Amino acid sequence: MDGTILVADDDRTIRTVLTQALTRAGCKVHATSSLVTLMRWVDEGKGDLVISDVIMPDGNGLEQLPEIAAKRPGLPVIVISAQNTIMTAIQAAEADAYDYLPKPFDLPDLMKRAARALDVKRRAPVARATGDADPSGDLPLVGRTPAMQGLYRLVARVMNTTMPVLITGESGTGKSLIARAIHDFSDRRNLPFVTVSAQDLEGMDGPNAVLARAKGGSILFDEIGDLDDLAQAKIVRMLDSLDSNAPRIMATSQGNLTDLMEAGAFRQDLFYRIGGVTVAVPSLRERVDDIPLLAEHFLTKAEREGAPARRLSDGAMQLIRTYSWPGNVRQLENAIKRLVFTATEDAVAQSEVEVVLGNQPEMEPLRRGGEGDKLSASVAKHLQRYFDLHGGVLPPPGLYNRILREVEAPLIEISLDATGGNQAKCADLLGINRNTLRKKITDLDIRVTRRRKLM
Repeated sequence: MDGTILVADDDRTIRTVLTQALTRAGCKVHATSSLVTLMRWVDEGKGDLVISDVIMPDGNGLEQLPEIAAKRPGLPVIVISAQNTIMTAIQAAEADAYDYLPKPFDLPDLMKRAARALDVKRRAPVARATGDADPSGDLPLVGRTPAMQGLYRLVARVMNTTMPVLITGESGTGKSLIARAIHDFSDRRNLPFVTVSAQDLEGMDGPNAVLARAKGGSILFDEIGDLDDLAQAKIVRMLDSLDSNAPRIMATSQGNLTDLMEAGAFRQDLFYRIGGVTVAVPSLRERVDDIPLLAEHFLTKAEREGAPARRLSDGAMQLIRTYSWPGNVRQLENAIKRLVFTATEDAVAQSEVEVVLGNQPEMEPLRRGGEGDKLSASVAKHLQRYFDLHGGVLPPPGLYNRILREVEAPLIEISLDATGGNQAKCADLLGINRNTLRKKITDLDIRVTRRRKLM
């Protein structure tokens, strides 16, 4: 990989890491914490690639992209941002960024993307509407997990195509919000967005009335798998009659349409007409690391709407993270709203979360049961109770490491107490290396107090 790369980020660590990695790869690097400096370099004709943060002390990196494109057509820009929302990904796509990566980014992945950007000629700019859609709209489509970032990129790629979109996912994951985002950030944003139900298709003129309402905008068939055969047949005929000024067609489905089709409950011809691009929205169980981000989002939203300012205590947040959330994001939002109004203090307590979630158990430190119980029996009882109280829904992924963490923490704490905080003695007692013990103390956030211990 060779070429000159301009790096703009106000984080000195990121600038240093990127400079070292790109230099080792054979590139020449100019790094700055200022957008003014970056734009001067662009004016001077420097650089074969730009890697830029969004929020900088002297401006917004995304807002500079049109100016970069005007001054240096063909100069690719990779946007990196800590604002892990769908709006950022869409804004980057609309500003014709070559690529977008959320922070924290994977360095090898960024290096591969940089190499491709240097090797591949930048694509031609896409014509964009100049509508009034507000990219700062309050959509709860936030998340930094790989599953959500992949979803953001797919939405950004398909929003200005004419291909039909099928959006799948469990109830409460935000399928309709995804459809709305595709419309609101597309070049059809000034045209109507029409959600179609079975009632809208009734009668001879039902389909024609739907098309008249859409006026070339977007049509969403919500939960299309629930429509009966007559409604499905009308949709097929309607789609076959579309002309060059046709509206964008989207559909959502909670059920697996392939299974419904094989069971004879969904028309094969309709399946192939609506399945141009499939957008799978992950469940909350598949994006556990996004739960704190979503919870904070809903707390802030409630405060903006006039509710008391609240924050979640560590215990409350841990309990929220380990809950299975069968109702997904919608259930999480409703739970946070209830907590905002029922909490007695600014910091929501763990006990208050237990009440709202119906006493859903946290992953408590394992304790001995009755007198004479073996530890393994106590562990088995605790785990069986934990699974039973999830109501037939599997706990969030990562159970193995969570269980080990809950066992390790009290074991190390009690051992440290028994040895008076002497880490050398504690390591010998546990039969592990002293460095291993130190790492576990740090990872588990265990407070160590040295004192004399009479034993």
